[in-house]
Amino acid sequence: MQTVTNEFQDAAGKSSFIRKMFEKGLELKQKYGADAVCDFSLGNPDVPPPAAARAALYKIADDAVQPLGLGYCPNAGIPAVRARMADYLSRQQGLALTANDLVMTVGAASALVCFFRATIAEGDEVIVPSPYFVEYGNYCGHFGGVLRPVPTREDFTLDLDAIAAAVSPRTRAILVNSPNNPTGTVYSRAELEALAALVEKVNAARGEKGERPLFILSDEPYRAFAYDGADVPAILPMTKFAVVVGSFSKTLSLAGERIGYLAVNPALTQLDGGTLMSTLILVNRTLGSVNAPVIGQKLAAALCDSTVDLAIYKRRRDLMAKVLTDAGISFTMPRGAFYFFPKAPGGDDAKFVDALLKERILAVPGAGFGRAGHIRLSCSVDEKIIARSAEGFKRAAEACR
Repeated sequence: MQTVTNEFQDAAGKSSFIRKMFEKGLELKQKYGADAVCDFSLGNPDVPPPAAARAALYKIADDAVQPLGLGYCPNAGIPAVRARMADYLSRQQGLALTANDLVMTVGAASALVCFFRATIAEGDEVIVPSPYFVEYGNYCGHFGGVLRPVPTREDFTLDLDAIAAAVSPRTRAILVNSPNNPTGTVYSRAELEALAALVEKVNAARGEKGERPLFILSDEPYRAFAYDGADVPAILPMTKFAVVVGSFSKTLSLAGERIGYLAVNPALTQLDGGTLMSTLILVNRTLGSVNAPVIGQKLAAALCDSTVDLAIYKRRRDLMAKVLTDAGISFTMPRGAFYFFPKAPGGDDAKFVDALLKERILAVPGAGFGRAGHIRLSCSVDEKIIARSAEGFKRAAEACR
């Protein structure tokens, strides 16, 4: 007897790749011991928060004992926090923002869900370059939206012609994630400017017909994770139809606090008289969040100009690159985030993942991210684990060739 809708039965199947590996990891660790398993399946940041987090938490604790210290706050976020975020994002994006141009959310995931609830109608489409974070389909699908993956090029750069060809009258957003999960790709300024120009062109025609606009939606939880001098361009100034979402889960190792934000180009706020922002704030409340976590908001405001020690992640990236190279595994060097998306030796990602399991190495099949023939590896693990995996990668790769 099927107790859930077909939509969620299908979604559960697509999301099961990461969950399956997580559960397999628990099983292996229980059987052989945690030190005997190399788990590259989850993007769970393990580097400690900045040292300033300790003092910030003590300050929050002192404030908490005051009336409403941890009580409800405005649905859009604590006013002082929104003002602080406006200053932070203005510097980051190179565009003057006010508190009225952003809303604090329960992580970047909730920001995306709120945006789709406010802008997506049944049958509307969201284009996403593939491979992509597996949950995107669920986020827009909650409200009848349809995710339309468009394959990137072999090196994971954007295929702009293919994206342009995929735009239809039902397309409501082009969703980009840079630095990217799962590939570590950082999209260039030229790529993003071309994408913004496409959005402007489409909307010029839609405006003449009185149709709803096409947005460019940038998901940026890994913005700070850029290596080898890689530039992560600010997309918000590129078009008035730009929307940015982000979080402090990775940059501050506050994943469990679930704190994020959504910011729009101020010209977009003015274009519709503030309707989009007021709707986003309403949705932020009515989806059940009410308001973003107060402790998380205050931590983000206190620490937003800091990051975790990013040099740790770069050392891990460089070590993982050596492990894969020594095993003869082909990959595109990630320039950001903390993932690798190498090719599976022999071309069968499921077979390679199974071979790795025999070596007590956990990875996720690329099919779960919309690109079979690859695997995803998360480098949010200690360097000792990466080094320990080297011989296992060699044996698994050889078994699949």
